[in-house]
Amino acid sequence: MRIDKYLWSTRYFKTRNMASTACKKGQVRVNDQVVKPSREVYPMDKIIVRKDQINLQLTVLDTPKSRVGAKLVDIYRKDTTPKEAFEHNELLKQAKEHYRKKGTGRPTKKDRRDIEEYLDDPEAAPDDFVQKE
Repeated sequence: MRIDKYLWSTRYFKTRNMASTACKKGQVRVNDQVVKPSREVYPMDKIIVRKDQINLQLTVLDTPKSRVGAKLVDIYRKDTTPKEAFEHNELLKQAKEHYRKKGTGRPTKKDRRDIEEYLDDPEAAPDDFVQKE
């Protein structure tokens, strides 16, 4: 079975065209080699797919005849992705949510409250910023 069809049928990509595009961009490796979408996949092949900034690692157990349901995917592949990859992605996501670029508009109500709380707290704020009454 072709690698793009395999990735589509095991639900790694929503469409076969997306799977082909990922192969063309070099985001799919079979046995540590970058592959074209037409590369055949056989049982016991090791596949690495770069998706959402995570290198998903899987081993081919069997090839399905057509696209399979989500509950049946584990029959055809074994997921060997280390947990550190997902933890790293979670840290990136939290960092992006916390950081707001300068010039992205007015502060939100929460931002304003945080700033006021910071300025009102004498231990947290430097002496220059403390409001004197």
